[in-house]
Amino acid sequence: MSEERIGISALERLRFVSNPSFSPDGRYIAFAVQRADVQKNGYQGSVYVYDVKDGGVHPVWRDGADYLWTAGNTLLCRVNAGEGQTALEEIEPDEGRSIRRLEIPLCVKQLCETAGDWLLITAAEQRKESVQNEDCQVLDELPFWANGRGVTNGLRTRLYAYGLRTGELVRISEESAEVGMISVRGHRVLYKAEPWTDVRTMHDGIYLYDLSTGEGRCLLAPGIRRTGLIGLWDDDEAVVASAEDCAYSDGKYPDFYTLNLEDGTLKGLAGYDFPSGEGTIGTDARYGAGRTVKAGEGICYFTTVRGGSACLWAICRDGTFRRLEEREGACDSFDVRDGHAVVCGFYGGQPAELYLDGRQITHLNDIRQVSAPVPMHFTASDGYEIQGWVMEPVGRAEGRRYPGILHIHGGPHASFGGIFYHEMQVWASAGYYVFFANPRGSSGYGTEFADVSGRLGDVDFKNLMEFTDEVLRRHPDIDAQRLAVTGISYGGYMTNWICGHTSRFRAAVAQCSIASWISIEHMSDIGYAFNKDNVSVWTREDAGKVWEQSPLRYAAGCRTPTLLIHCDEDYRTPLAEGIQMFTALKLSGTETRLCIFHGENHGISRNGKPKNRLRRMEEILCWMDRYLR
Repeated sequence: MSEERIGISALERLRFVSNPSFSPDGRYIAFAVQRADVQKNGYQGSVYVYDVKDGGVHPVWRDGADYLWTAGNTLLCRVNAGEGQTALEEIEPDEGRSIRRLEIPLCVKQLCETAGDWLLITAAEQRKESVQNEDCQVLDELPFWANGRGVTNGLRTRLYAYGLRTGELVRISEESAEVGMISVRGHRVLYKAEPWTDVRTMHDGIYLYDLSTGEGRCLLAPGIRRTGLIGLWDDDEAVVASAEDCAYSDGKYPDFYTLNLEDGTLKGLAGYDFPSGEGTIGTDARYGAGRTVKAGEGICYFTTVRGGSACLWAICRDGTFRRLEEREGACDSFDVRDGHAVVCGFYGGQPAELYLDGRQITHLNDIRQVSAPVPMHFTASDGYEIQGWVMEPVGRAEGRRYPGILHIHGGPHASFGGIFYHEMQVWASAGYYVFFANPRGSSGYGTEFADVSGRLGDVDFKNLMEFTDEVLRRHPDIDAQRLAVTGISYGGYMTNWICGHTSRFRAAVAQCSIASWISIEHMSDIGYAFNKDNVSVWTREDAGKVWEQSPLRYAAGCRTPTLLIHCDEDYRTPLAEGIQMFTALKLSGTETRLCIFHGENHGISRNGKPKNRLRRMEEILCWMDRYLR
């Protein structure tokens, strides 16, 4: 084990690589690189290109990380512009020389795809006049806010086509529709959207638009089926991940279907019991996004989580599957062209880099794991095999006893793996054992394993406690009297729950947590849909069952010193959750502290302002040291 230590300030050394994409002629691979700038308290982004011919890597744009390739093998890079405007610079990839500047009279949300001389973009616009001023704000929709976006009442993400040669701007999606995933083939655009004006169902329809004729039509009406990835893989047919349920999801991962582009009929292609085109392995060393689905010529490539890894897989027209990336780790995004695949992935204990056909082609990070997570498996009392990992403290000495930290992931439908995770490396460098697992409810182990609906705090709690017991049995130099527990989001919920059900932990840090499922149902941006999936009932149907699964009910019995970390712009687990738990713990005589970060949302650990990310990690480590040293 390396004697090097990783400190909190290592955040400034990380280079966040993302969004690789082949140029149309296959000569270059463009990608985004971003870094935390503590002095400016933000993130600085650049666009780089890798020359497939000579292996050279160089930046072509240093004023942002958003880009797209044109059909002419040039890059369109976003420029900061005035309100209601978006500017793009067209750049030559070899020299980084600007060719021309384009002005789009919209506040562009995302550069989606190019289709010949058309640029597909999304823009957030008001559906109707919103009553909002310094004295009054009127809400009449559900959801009326969104984490990371603020109040969204009346806002819609619309799909547009912008003519790169003509400057023509064409709105493709219906005025009241919220647009999701899109796929482009030739002059055809397939996209998901849900028109809504009162309560959004979260069940998108599927639409087809022809850029050559300007005609659009609905292939699958919204509200009928739950849909996942979509992809145009030939001129007459698309591949769709879908499930039959409508009102509520039962946690079943969607299977694969073909969608006839003429009559909209769906035909079963293959069952699939894992996430497809969504989800990855948890880390705080990720910033940026990229392609997770690509279809064409009778094959659809997609990222998927299986076990403790996020992989690149493909489904073919005959319903067979194949895996393209064999290594354990996390494929975050990718592109494929002419039989070659480029992956942005976390492999070999280091932060994300690019890999072309399995060979590493970028080396932008000089930091890697100093305590490698060692995988372990055990069979829980419920008969399921649980996968976990243990990290030893850096510089561990034989015969010495060490404190330990149980870390719980968010979700619950999410996953941990053995990839680079900055704050866990910080804890190991500070002299802690760190252990974490994927209990029941986690992604990547099948629908049955993921289904904990109505049993939160039961099967998952037992799995985590048995995992802790097994870790202590296999690692006797962990001091069982000096254990802490922490987690964010669902992990924060479980931290609150654990502290109300056992006194085995000497310290706890609940981050962006849930105190009451009743308040989450009625305040969270996704609570009105999310709660039924996880708690199994609405409050109006069975308030007792909802309350039974809420940590607030058991807070009076908590004696574990607890640090609560929340953000005042978190609309996923609103600040009220932290205040409720803080008040209850104070009234029960428990040592507690509430740390509120202003201007931050649910993603503070991954995309918060650098100074707040550093302060958050300092708060956590100081709390652990205070009670475990």
